[in-house]
Amino acid sequence: MHPIRILQVFTTMGRGGAESMIMNYYRHMDRSKVQFDFIVHRNQPAAFDDEIKALGGSIYYLPEINPLFPKQYYHDLRKFFKTHDQYNIVHSHINTFSTFPLKIAKEFGIETRIAHAHIAMDPIDLKSTFKSKSSIIEALKKTLKLQLKKSVHKYPTHCFSCGTKAGKWLFGDKANFKVMNNAVDARSFTFDPDLSDNIRKELDIENKHVLGHVGRFTQQKNHAYLIHVYAEVLKRNSNCVLLLIGTGPLEDEIKLLSKQLGITKQIKFLGMRTNIAELLQAIDVFIFPSFFEGLPVTLIESQAAGLKILASDTITDEVKLTNDISYLSINESPEIWANKIISFLPVKKKNNLDLIVKNNYDIISNALEIETFYLQQSK
Repeated sequence: MHPIRILQVFTTMGRGGAESMIMNYYRHMDRSKVQFDFIVHRNQPAAFDDEIKALGGSIYYLPEINPLFPKQYYHDLRKFFKTHDQYNIVHSHINTFSTFPLKIAKEFGIETRIAHAHIAMDPIDLKSTFKSKSSIIEALKKTLKLQLKKSVHKYPTHCFSCGTKAGKWLFGDKANFKVMNNAVDARSFTFDPDLSDNIRKELDIENKHVLGHVGRFTQQKNHAYLIHVYAEVLKRNSNCVLLLIGTGPLEDEIKLLSKQLGITKQIKFLGMRTNIAELLQAIDVFIFPSFFEGLPVTLIESQAAGLKILASDTITDEVKLTNDISYLSINESPEIWANKIISFLPVKKKNNLDLIVKNNYDIISNALEIETFYLQQSK
């Protein structure tokens, strides 16, 4: 018997939060019963491409969606479905843009069409909109997404979300949606003191207080604020180092800022890494000052690893599975954030596996639940 094939829709399969989440599920599915294929909208190599192919999945490349002029995209997607009629389930992860692929999926009679919410965007801040060219572009993008949000409910048969806050943002306060937890392989993140020592030795950061962040260098992640916070931390305790894991369009800008503040030597820009579970073993405090998120998988991973976490209060408290996470407003000064971080030091990590499992964020049970859902929809 051949497995059913689920068509997952993403912008690209880079190492983002939503992409990492679906790969966690994919790895733990019974792939003799359920297989994933992917439509992406960037014809360029991405972090998970090789693993997808190794697991038995296919990747199909469509052009970027132009939300103002989607006619060409509709033409290309219709052509795709005419030659790929094996899909009864389409699961779209592109938030407000899910309107576009699900509209054509409905046209082709695909019975199960899932729109998945992964973010809860903050409102447009008119005070900061005109501060820079990038903030103007970001405000225009948000305005367009808010318009698309009005029609996102038209085409799905099922609405999924990473959490309640993101689901209400995309689908409305009174909408029915299923929370698909951003579950992780908790056992692979559980604190291991020997591994922690080995990673610190490899990175030449032994006997340091290690701060860290995982995320793309984009405006959403607020790296500039993080750098200012870290500069204040160093004024209070110079025996610290900051690990920044990820790449992105603002990376050079953040490197320049760190140089201007004279703290480049105390920062390790590690780029894109595949061994996140190991790198988290080396970190004491995880700093996460995002402007907006859905339910960040990195904060689940960090709690599984026993890290202390300081996150912006824009992040949903649904992510708080342990007492290791604290929140502060990014409207507070970097000095206040720095004082809070200093109060965590030195960090004594503990094993949080039982709490991750108890709160239903371990991947084993969650993958089985979604696998069962897909199979039931295919009967």
